[in-house]
Amino acid sequence: MKFSTLMKAALMAAGLATLPFGAGAQTLKKVADSNKITVSYREASVPFSYLIGSTKAVGFSVDLTEAIIDDVRKKLKKPALDVAYMPVTSQNRIPLLVNGTYDLECGSTTNNSARGKDVAFAINHFYTGTRLLTKKTSGVKNYADLAKKTVASTTGTTNAQVIRKYSAEKNLDMQLILGKDHDDSLLLVESDRALAFAMDDILLFGLMANSKNPASLQVVGDSLQVEPYACMLRKDDPEFKKLVDGTITRLMKSGEFATMYAKWFESPIVPKGTNLALPMSTQLKDNLKALSDKPAL
Repeated sequence: MKFSTLMKAALMAAGLATLPFGAGAQTLKKVADSNKITVSYREASVPFSYLIGSTKAVGFSVDLTEAIIDDVRKKLKKPALDVAYMPVTSQNRIPLLVNGTYDLECGSTTNNSARGKDVAFAINHFYTGTRLLTKKTSGVKNYADLAKKTVASTTGTTNAQVIRKYSAEKNLDMQLILGKDHDDSLLLVESDRALAFAMDDILLFGLMANSKNPASLQVVGDSLQVEPYACMLRKDDPEFKKLVDGTITRLMKSGEFATMYAKWFESPIVPKGTNLALPMSTQLKDNLKALSDKPAL
């Protein structure tokens, strides 16, 4: 089934098919007319966008979102612009953006060619690859150890597609089960309903750091592919893309982006004060100069 068909089905299921926003719709005009911008956050994408407490979202991507909102205020000359925050999941983030329910997603979304048929992406701001989170007692060191075993991933992610394809190509006959979000997928491993959780390595490190028993878990396995993360916006809206790209360019060139990176990836982070101790990758360092929005295949 094509992604566009899946998206229409998701809109129908959510009762949102009657609220089309349309290709070519201008986000800045929409925001100016309503004096309101709606941005999304993720509830469990540590350290990009995650909840502390019941309603407060924090993270690297949240800081990036706030910088973009500031530039929207300046562009529209609306210092008192109303900002609404709404949670999204891997499954609903694209249809809800396309139909105009919200206006911008900076979370942990892979910029790839398939998604580029329905949405647009800003300059890439992170690079990651699929690996495995498992218990230290599992005996799992790499993908071959998961032959005929149950493996978790998260609904609506590229990782679920990657691990399914890898299993088929290597004749591993993995039994894939999908959590509704990353916390749910982690729980599948913690409760022994899955032997491993396949996801972007940085998200696995973040989830492990904030889990109930971090010392019992480990991230293992080769990185199956390198994928860029980027802020997601509606397609055919060059004015808004120019603004978002402009914010990211300014942050990257001024050194503010590197400071934000150090805050979330190389320093203690809330709520437990864990330091992920993850230096900037070669791909990301290169993109601070290239400023590319090139998608993964």
